[in-house]
Amino acid sequence: MNLYDDTNLLLKDIISGTLSLDSQIEALISITKNILDKGAFRARTVRFKLDKFIQSSDLCEKIYALNSILAEGKDLKSVPKSEDLEEAIDKTIRLISNELAKKYVQSKIESQVEQSIMEKQEKYIDEVRLSVINKQKGAENKKTISKLNNLIELDSRDASKNIMSFLRPTDFTQVVGQERAIKSLISKLSSPYPQHIILYGPPGVGKTTAARLALDEVKKLSFTPFDDKSKFVEVDGTTLRWDPREITNPLLGSVHDPIYQGSKRDLAEVGIPEPKPGLVTQAHGGVLFIDEIGELDSMLQNKLLKVLEDKRVEFSSSYYDPDDEAIPKYIKYLFDNGAPADFVLIGATTKSPSEINPALRSRCTEVYFEPLSSSDIIHIVEDAASKLNVRLEDGVAQKISNYTFEGRKAVNILTDTYGYALHRNKKFIDNLKIKLSDLDEVISIGRYIPLERLRNIDRKEVGHVYGLGVSGFLGSTIEIEAAVFPSKKKGAGVVRFNDTAGSMAKDSVFNAASVIRNLTDKDIKDYDIHVNAVGGGKIDGPSAGAAITICIISALLNKPIRQDIAITGEISLHGNIKPVGGIFEKIYGAKRMGIKLVLIPRDNEKEIPLNTENVEVRALESIEDLMNIAFN
Repeated sequence: MNLYDDTNLLLKDIISGTLSLDSQIEALISITKNILDKGAFRARTVRFKLDKFIQSSDLCEKIYALNSILAEGKDLKSVPKSEDLEEAIDKTIRLISNELAKKYVQSKIESQVEQSIMEKQEKYIDEVRLSVINKQKGAENKKTISKLNNLIELDSRDASKNIMSFLRPTDFTQVVGQERAIKSLISKLSSPYPQHIILYGPPGVGKTTAARLALDEVKKLSFTPFDDKSKFVEVDGTTLRWDPREITNPLLGSVHDPIYQGSKRDLAEVGIPEPKPGLVTQAHGGVLFIDEIGELDSMLQNKLLKVLEDKRVEFSSSYYDPDDEAIPKYIKYLFDNGAPADFVLIGATTKSPSEINPALRSRCTEVYFEPLSSSDIIHIVEDAASKLNVRLEDGVAQKISNYTFEGRKAVNILTDTYGYALHRNKKFIDNLKIKLSDLDEVISIGRYIPLERLRNIDRKEVGHVYGLGVSGFLGSTIEIEAAVFPSKKKGAGVVRFNDTAGSMAKDSVFNAASVIRNLTDKDIKDYDIHVNAVGGGKIDGPSAGAAITICIISALLNKPIRQDIAITGEISLHGNIKPVGGIFEKIYGAKRMGIKLVLIPRDNEKEIPLNTENVEVRALESIEDLMNIAFN
């Protein structure tokens, strides 16, 4: 039995009256000593000077002493009389009961506190034990370590080398056929105030490489803002994607809110948004190169223009509280000040200037890269062969140039042939010779289509002439032929023309009819005339008007036309040759096809490129000028 059970039994005996008063008082003294413990009982006895009373043989003095010890001198003021003894005993019993209840509650609370302490102690010990184990083992286990080892093993294996990186030009002398464009590009960067630039030109002519090399070149100049820390950040406009809600924007940067996008764990737990600077900030102090900038989302282009003006990127979030002391300083800095974005933008595109955002064009200066000639392609192939340490059989480089006008594609054909030749020999051979037969096999397997050069251009032919067209930055020749027959019924002649050639080309035929009648006094209504654009290609615009007119006149008068000429220009009703677009590209297209003489409108004379080697260009004003040359 415990203290409380024993005490309860004694109190029941006292209350029931089965014990004498003397025994009751002795029992109460015993109970009090058990409740207060001997030290506290003795201390109170001495404190209230009750020693003589507790040792007295007088029951009244004894109950007085016991009552004073329990009530700490606050209950009985004096020794009770004999007739008040039982009442004093009852008061003492109540004091003992109260003390016993306090003791019981205190004991229970201490027990619960002790239990809680034990539980927390065990939990803390478990956490400490787990922490020690984690420190010993880390975040790794057998499976994660195995995966890491596999990745390290894979990374150590040099399975393949990027041939295009190996063959990429390392200086400007290796960027073939773009001397003027390179000079223009460097001049725009070689200044304390470099300009934003858009590079125009066909694919595979070296725009990206030239931009990268240009930055390396201007870093050497002390008066430019570029230094060794200036980065060349490259991105493709066709692959840049963004979310209008600004959840993600790799170009400009975005904010990862703690709920929707999920910032870092330690930030998300306290509800702090995290700004993510974009490529424009990475390019700060250097060059941001966007390839195919014309394919960039129009809204993203407008946002980029704002950054070009402000030279900073601003961040905002409804979760940002500037007074929150828990926010890291770098996040507060980005929200309060924005991220720096002072860079030079260089965009490259294969589109024509008219297809580029006018607001973007107005902020940029423009550099035009030239189409590559056959000799340029030959030079590129021979340079790549030198880097690969291979020998080319006579005619290999020339034949590759017949299949592409892109430097990149020419190198790809060469490397394909190199791999085929290695496979044919079944072993690696230093200074390997690449044969024409190897190239023929690669061309056959790849189904490459040759860019046909014109043949038999030194002769003359009736009703046959070459016009000039342009698509993007690539010029091309358009083969035009005409046949004229007297109509079966006078005045009932018909004119036929390719439906696929386009409405403006058809209008050129009717303009030609008026010019022909004026020149020859012949009414084309008396003839059946059939004009054909060989291959059925669409003629964009009126630029084939002069060629169509001379072709019909040739067929009508049976006068042969020189086949080594190509003609471009709109024909007016009065026989004047009017200006057209794309002169630069058309001349290069004619040059590639082996044309010896290109005839253009007089008003386009200033657009003739400086490098017109192997081709002559003349400017004309009227159909009479054209007839004097074409029929000569």
